Amino acid sequence: MDFAYSDKVEELRSRLQGFMDAHVQPADAQYREEVEAGRYPMALIDGLKAKAKAEGLWNLFLPALKADEPGTRLANLEYAPLAEIMGRFYWSSEVFNCNAPDTGNMEILHMFATPEQRERWLVPLLNGEIRSCVGITEPGVASSDPTNLQTTITRDGDDYVINGRKWWTTGALHPNVKFCIVMGLSDTRPDADPHKRHSMVLVPMDAPGVSILRNLPLLNHHSPEGHTETDFDNVRVPAGNMLGEEGAGFALAQARLGPGRIHHCMRTIGQCEVALELMVERALERKAFGRNLAEFANVQDWIAEARMEIDQARLLCLRAAWMMDRHGNKAARVEVSSIKVVATRLQTKLADRAIQVFGAAGLTNDTPLAFIYSWGRALRFIDGPDEVHLRTVARAEIKKRQQSGRSTFAEQGVVRPYQKQ
Repeated sequence: MDFAYSDKVEELRSRLQGFMDAHVQPADAQYREEVEAGRYPMALIDGLKAKAKAEGLWNLFLPALKADEPGTRLANLEYAPLAEIMGRFYWSSEVFNCNAPDTGNMEILHMFATPEQRERWLVPLLNGEIRSCVGITEPGVASSDPTNLQTTITRDGDDYVINGRKWWTTGALHPNVKFCIVMGLSDTRPDADPHKRHSMVLVPMDAPGVSILRNLPLLNHHSPEGHTETDFDNVRVPAGNMLGEEGAGFALAQARLGPGRIHHCMRTIGQCEVALELMVERALERKAFGRNLAEFANVQDWIAEARMEIDQARLLCLRAAWMMDRHGNKAARVEVSSIKVVATRLQTKLADRAIQVFGAAGLTNDTPLAFIYSWGRALRFIDGPDEVHLRTVARAEIKKRQQSGRSTFAEQGVVRPYQKQ
């Protein structure tokens, strides 16, 4: 394994960092002011998107990008350091058309869309002309097990009728959102294969029966593009809006979530770097009991541990990206689950330390730390809770030992057998 950045990646990193320094960082205050005033800063975002596209910093996330599609085709390993740079400002990924949930939706449309679906939905997404959302999680069931989902997708002649309620539908309030990929139960037979009962369907957000009930606060932070609770009441769409085959929803969800999970982790590492830099700056400028905070041993320990933990997480993230590129998403599921747990836990851990160094100011919106903490905590649920990923890693480790064919430590005499006295 060689995780050294190629000349191509180093050149892209330099260009991207230059763009961030020249355009994104100076615009951060304006972005936050508009959001706090209850507006989504469309003019700001659209202006930056035009600049990013003109500079060739566009659609960097999609390994399968075709020659006639806008963007730069990159492997996951090549994209990782770029996503980290974008992640330093949580809103900036949209500038480069690399934002969730659109990235995951573009991936799945790229793999499974019909020519008609591609023309109507994928092409505008790739061009950054529209936004999208995805409806999987439901308030009434434990959605960590997608076989529990109860929203129904029922065939009625030439249409499908959708009934159910979703929540944490990220992006549903964005001014440019046009459709939602909804996952629901298409086979209601109780004896049906639980992994072949669900389907995914493309639902226009302006379809009759689609209602935004509320924008859910994330630890009391309200997202301007929305994490909504959304109701689907007898929503009727053409049968041609079925994504992939009927009953393939579970497989499609797994295909979509793998890259999405690691993209979150790549961005998380960028936010961890921001938390560390803020902590160091504060420790150098703030005095207590006659000394800078940076002179106290416990603060120095936090700084050192943060540096080591970020570097460890980055290497694990690169390994997962390498595995995906080399062996495919399915073969890398253990590595993806591992970094999903490690990176998101690290984000809250480092943000918590940085808040402690800032004191009460760290609890306010005067710094990005409160958001970094809140978003890190949310990421421990997004795309699967920690417990699901830990189970994936544990099962793989147990299976590996069971199938190793090696004698046990007890059989080798390394462990003495228990002898009853």
